[in-house]
Amino acid sequence: MSQVPLNYLNATKGLKSWLFTLDHKRIGIMYLMFIAISFGLGGFFALALRLELLNPKELLFTAKQYNQLFTLHGAVMVFLFIVPSIPASLGNFLLPLQLGAKDVAFPRLNLASLYIYVFGGLFCVYSMFSGAVDTGWTFYTPYSIDTSTSVISMTLGAFILGFSSILTGVNFIVTIHKMRAPGMTWFRMPLMVWSLYATAIIQVLATPVLAITLLLLILERTMGIGIFNPALGGDPVLFQHFFWFYSHPAVYIMILPAMGVISELVTAFCRKNIFGYKLVAFSSLAIAIISFFVWGHHLFVSGQSDYAAMIFSLLTYLVAIPSAVKVFNWIATMYRGSIQIKAPFLYFLAFLFLFSIGGFTGIMLGALSLDVHLHDTYFVVAHFHYVMMGGTVMAFIGGLHYWWPKMFGRMYSEFWAFIAWAFVMVGFNMVFFTQFILGAKGMPRRYYSYLDQFQPLHAFSTFGSWVMAVGFILMAFYLMDSLLNGKKAPDNPWGALTLEWQTQSPPLTENFIETPVVTRGPYDFGQEKRS
Repeated sequence: MSQVPLNYLNATKGLKSWLFTLDHKRIGIMYLMFIAISFGLGGFFALALRLELLNPKELLFTAKQYNQLFTLHGAVMVFLFIVPSIPASLGNFLLPLQLGAKDVAFPRLNLASLYIYVFGGLFCVYSMFSGAVDTGWTFYTPYSIDTSTSVISMTLGAFILGFSSILTGVNFIVTIHKMRAPGMTWFRMPLMVWSLYATAIIQVLATPVLAITLLLLILERTMGIGIFNPALGGDPVLFQHFFWFYSHPAVYIMILPAMGVISELVTAFCRKNIFGYKLVAFSSLAIAIISFFVWGHHLFVSGQSDYAAMIFSLLTYLVAIPSAVKVFNWIATMYRGSIQIKAPFLYFLAFLFLFSIGGFTGIMLGALSLDVHLHDTYFVVAHFHYVMMGGTVMAFIGGLHYWWPKMFGRMYSEFWAFIAWAFVMVGFNMVFFTQFILGAKGMPRRYYSYLDQFQPLHAFSTFGSWVMAVGFILMAFYLMDSLLNGKKAPDNPWGALTLEWQTQSPPLTENFIETPVVTRGPYDFGQEKRS
């Protein structure tokens, strides 16, 4: 190591030094850049959709264009943004730091996973300009077999993106097993690490199923082999089983890292040890395991047997238990804590409120009798967004604000962070709580036109999307401004105890001058002076 340690941002400069870097922190920053672009693109499609739905008749787009926008919004948000959002960006940056390691186990594999992600994303972008897909982001057969749009290039892009996810998962598992600092036992690991570990297990085991499913769909379109096409003796419902066997565990690829972020936020800003550390840690593994057995609740009206439906309904209730454990433990951690209201904690509160609504409505949809009436209505759209955006996105933004000073060495404006949070929260609930009402009244999802009686609620939801967009634009402005004009960040602005806060901001190229020796848990507030 050099006698004058350099931080990773200034170690070597120039584009080439970034493109060929093996530093996990730079790779995490590059992931963050591409993920932010994907979020902006997917958000633009969402605003266009809501603008079209301002009126029950054609306003800006034809029915076909609406279906294409709807598909692109879903595909970009799911495959390019929300699945890799926390593991690939924050996870890549933080995992070795929180373990006291110098890097991930396989740095070259880590860089390869980034380029595979970019390569897969380029296929998805290409498909937008070569006959954008109009199947919906789930690519349901038999329509995805027959449509003339670019299903092959879009699904091939998702197929390639899956390899990036698998390689990242393998890297994280090996890093956690083999690269922990001296004294870093399993039960001294931060809960963020536990969540990334559980996520990596799902990435490695579930993602190949999606890859095979999409490959079969491509073969079906190009060779007509009759796996999903009923005209050739295939079964279109089989595609749904294959797709959701991956995609429901993938929900937890999205939400488990978010839960890890939330565990870090609640302890740091309540100045308290997490309540029930082992329960929270093991609940992550429980979610990962149970998530493989609940895919059938997406197929309650597909014609599966009553017994299968009852079993999947029961398992849906079961997977809610470890999620509820986390929520109750976070609330218990807040009790009598020394709470500091900072921007990251605001997003913790947003997560707690919105994710709880999403989880409760998920239990409602797990009830067979109710799901039959609410299936494929806007109630499902609202539930999905309260979990994914109210959960994962709020946690991602909270984590970004929490670790921003560590990543870039600059502080942002707390005032503007509060204003942006308020716009996002108000706008989000205007958009999606309204959709619970729409769904309960019978408004089906994915429809281009609708009855006049639904127009006021659709208009209110659209107005909410504009409010939320203002919040995100403000957020982008003050975060970018902080890089140029923000105050220099101290090494540990929040007074947190996990290892990433024990190095300089931004971190050294090799993370630590000396390998840290861990002698206590990650949240032992009150004991730091005695250790």
